[in-house]
Amino acid sequence: MAKNPFRNAQYLISAHHLRDLPPDGGAEAAFAGRSNAGKSSALNTICDQQGLARTSKTPGRTQQLVVFPLDDAHRLIDLPGYGYAKVPENLRLHWRGLIDTYLRTREALKGLVLIMDVRHPLREFDQQMLEYAVATGREVHCLLTKADKLSRSEGMRTLLAVRKELQARAPQASAQLFSSLAKTGVDEARAVLAGWLGLAGGD
Repeated sequence: MAKNPFRNAQYLISAHHLRDLPPDGGAEAAFAGRSNAGKSSALNTICDQQGLARTSKTPGRTQQLVVFPLDDAHRLIDLPGYGYAKVPENLRLHWRGLIDTYLRTREALKGLVLIMDVRHPLREFDQQMLEYAVATGREVHCLLTKADKLSRSEGMRTLLAVRKELQARAPQASAQLFSSLAKTGVDEARAVLAGWLGLAGGD
């Protein structure tokens, strides 16, 4: 079995401004999703590290761009969660502007992993992220998380419906079922990320 390159991920910095990020070189993949969609759990599972990204019973804990380098040239970026964070409106607007500018201007960004609860896919925030991706030509891979909450047939039905919607909205986007709890779809997600970043392995 190939070595999982994402096990090398380490916390580096939580950036409140783009100028705080590492130099815009190499290759990075960003994770975005509503605050309760399971983004931190997905990151931890993909990296095979229990406490890399903070998980909390209080959604919205990721409040900056959190940088996890794999090595000197490859990084994962955890974008602020959206939807449940109890923050002032001016800070919420700052995040929105920060994410917008990051997605539009970051040359190192090779793709966006969009985390969606399989029971509530393609909400307003998800559609906004897809619009960004279309506007910037970014690769997008959607993880339909918490797949263990549905039966296999229900999960596949949802996946097919989401793929059909993506074909209309963002033809470059792909989607899969994922469960941090049951470890469903982990190898597939790693393979997509490894392909974006030009990494060997991913299994």
